[in-house]
Amino acid sequence: MAGAYKTPGVYIVEKNAFPNSVVEVATAVPAFIGYTEKADNKGSPLHNKPWPISSMAEFESYFGGAPKDQFTIVPIDDKKPASDAAPAPAEGGAEGSGGEQPADQPADKSAVPVLPDFKVGDKGYLIKRKDNKLDTERYYLYRSMQLFFANGGARCYIVSVGTYSDILDIQPKALTAGLKLLLKEQEPTMVVIPDTMALKQADGIGVQQETLTHCGVDMKNRFAIFDIHNGFNDSTAPEGDPVAAFRNSLGTTQLKFAAAYYPWLNTVMVDTSDLSFDTFAARTDLTNILKDAHSNDEDIKGFVAQVADANRAVGGKILSDEELHKILFAVSPTYVSILSVIKRKLNLLPPASAMAGVYTLVDNLRGVWKAPANVSLSGVVSPTVNISHAEQEGLNVTTAGKSINAIRSFIGEGVLVWGARTLDGNSLDWRYINVRRTMIMIEESLRLATKAYVFEPNVSGTWVTIKGMANNFLTSVWKRGGLAGASPEDAFSVSVGLGETMTAEDILEGILRVTILVAVSRPAEFIEITFQQQMQKS
Repeated sequence: MAGAYKTPGVYIVEKNAFPNSVVEVATAVPAFIGYTEKADNKGSPLHNKPWPISSMAEFESYFGGAPKDQFTIVPIDDKKPASDAAPAPAEGGAEGSGGEQPADQPADKSAVPVLPDFKVGDKGYLIKRKDNKLDTERYYLYRSMQLFFANGGARCYIVSVGTYSDILDIQPKALTAGLKLLLKEQEPTMVVIPDTMALKQADGIGVQQETLTHCGVDMKNRFAIFDIHNGFNDSTAPEGDPVAAFRNSLGTTQLKFAAAYYPWLNTVMVDTSDLSFDTFAARTDLTNILKDAHSNDEDIKGFVAQVADANRAVGGKILSDEELHKILFAVSPTYVSILSVIKRKLNLLPPASAMAGVYTLVDNLRGVWKAPANVSLSGVVSPTVNISHAEQEGLNVTTAGKSINAIRSFIGEGVLVWGARTLDGNSLDWRYINVRRTMIMIEESLRLATKAYVFEPNVSGTWVTIKGMANNFLTSVWKRGGLAGASPEDAFSVSVGLGETMTAEDILEGILRVTILVAVSRPAEFIEITFQQQMQKS
């Protein structure tokens, strides 16, 4: 340095005393892929463009509102065999055996009784989606976002791959194309695709397999949350066991990067006030049913007649749809009953989006190392299937290793998440969700911090700096409970240097190797309390 000084005097030289700090990356930033009403930011299109939002108000501003779900009313003909009509959904709830059933054709049609959604006198009726589509053929993203924010969701990304159409047209290729759009985004740490549940199971499994590849092979720093097709059914459903079908179809690739939840949920995202005459695809059927229900009520007949004929006046006044809807809702129990069935169908939602909110909430309150389980769900009335302690054994532990996390209802506690395993349930390394996600956080944080030393001299000074930086970061994680051990030495170790992690040949090839061992905390999944009698002492 002396050679650089030309003029006599005092020169100040400042040197860094501390290594660069490691900034902990975000752990709970889900990316949702699906269909929206619109995709627009003040005239700038957002289609096929990952876009960050932080609230439901922002979602509606950029991507619009709920889809216009429409239903038709189908009478049950007692003279026809059961195969000509689908089984009606049972009342959802923890006490029900299977929640809502889709208007799907069962395997053994003749053995399934046709249960009506509602009855007028001796006549039974089913409420089906427009064009006789299945109850599951719908756009799920909007309601799923409501469920996400209701359960603690915060910042997330939306990838709109299409808009609502008159004819439901959810394409597997569009959803998987949304995954490719996320390859250049660094912030998202989770992937949720609610609209997968509107596809046929084979197509949906294909999308889920692509998601596993995206998380575990392409990015290696993301975690997928899966729903199960027909997850509103129990294992005895005529359509087959949905959990077994999911396990048999998914495959075995990169299961440590995903978790699945069962069953679906009866929620409160849709209120009766959200429904109107636009909910009915054909008003004529509604008019005939209400006429039968109120054939002896002269005061209501006039209002009923206007349902299908808007030009017919009541008392000299033509009522608007909104006015007529409010009047019938106030005076017709049958009309209220029909709306209640439709509301229950719309409130049947897959649980993955709620779990994304739970992950976010637990990460913010406790840390990513806390298992996202034994947490109550908000905006949820009940799971569609009441799972017992014995029944959960087959979900949690299986010879194939594909653990399914149960959502259960407990007396006095509400609806709780009662499982914390990845789909790789047989792996002692990656069995638990919090272990997988904690390791992703540590790996990504240190990777980004260490980028500052790329092309630095591969000498002891660089090694000591990197080691100190990693030690400081892991000590802070240990202090907050993220690593197990009575002392930092028990919780982790960092090794780097010639003769320790590198050879002379490694240095010649420009390779700097750092080896880090961490003891990630695991959940106390099974607590055993031993009791034994002892001899009387006095």
